[in-house]
Amino acid sequence: MSTDAATEHAEGDGHAHAAHGAHHGPKWLAHHYDTPVQQFDAAKLGMWAFLAQELLFFSGLFVAYGVYRNWFPDMFKAAAHQLNKEMGATNTVVLLFSSLTAALAVRSAQVGNKKLTGNLILITIACAFGFLCIKFFEYKHKFEGGLLPGRFYHPHVEHLVQGAPPLPANTGSFFSIYFMMTGVHGIHVIVGIGVLIWIWIRNNRGDFSKEYFTPVDIVALYWHLVDLVWIYLFPLLYLI
Repeated sequence: MSTDAATEHAEGDGHAHAAHGAHHGPKWLAHHYDTPVQQFDAAKLGMWAFLAQELLFFSGLFVAYGVYRNWFPDMFKAAAHQLNKEMGATNTVVLLFSSLTAALAVRSAQVGNKKLTGNLILITIACAFGFLCIKFFEYKHKFEGGLLPGRFYHPHVEHLVQGAPPLPANTGSFFSIYFMMTGVHGIHVIVGIGVLIWIWIRNNRGDFSKEYFTPVDIVALYWHLVDLVWIYLFPLLYLI
């Protein structure tokens, strides 16, 4: 190959690489996607796959609950009287409302209302903190009453609910399940607060628009899972 031909070939490769590396769409469109719709669908599918494995994770805890409740039904009924149904119901309402505000935030992002989207995300975050605050006082009562998991279960009579059925000796098993299920759920709430704050910051700097609101939609899906899990936890632990 002559020097001139080699030079032309190298320049041709350079132009080809430059063209290949050039951005082919909006700045928020990742280079490995051809269209915004393809990127959105891939992100949504990935989130649904993640939520499916989260449900599998929680299903193990629900199976443990079902097995132990089948073994010790009277113990579970007696222990449930030591849980604060009013606080549990309040937290249920708080999470349901936060799920509504998360869904409305997605809608406002879709129509390009940046201010409303930010405000709705803030309300969702405030509800999440409210949930944790209520849960803190619930946990505080359990620690003060010695209603702890397994071998740490040493009930203090003065802190127990008056008029409730006597607690069997193996009630520590119930509180092991209670703290595991509500504790893991609480960790998911904390993670949700973190990603909601991240979304709020991005919204404030103008990252989202009518054309691009995928992160808001994805985070709202996660938050709906947090709400859904609690909807099952509340009746199983507090009411039945």
